[in-house]
Amino acid sequence: MRSLAIVIILLISSSLSFGQDKKVAPQGMQFSKDPQVQQIRPKKPLRIKLHRNAKGEYTWDITGDNVDEIIRADARLRRLLKLD
Repeated sequence: MRSLAIVIILLISSSLSFGQDKKVAPQGMQFSKDPQVQQIRPKKPLRIKLHRNAKGEYTWDITGDNVDEIIRADARLRRLLKLD
């Protein structure tokens, strides 16, 4: 008996939710296309490949789009590995 009542309640609530128009945005929410926002792209990260030879010395390959970031990464690696 109890399960029958639960099934009936579920059927009624689901039929009421199907009658609502889901294409309408809630009040206060407006969407628009802004061409400036569409042109923003995230920065590509630097790619650093660190190599160590048989003598224990380090070398690396740094690739990326921004030359300033490559120079900063190179200086930081030299400082961290105490090559200067």
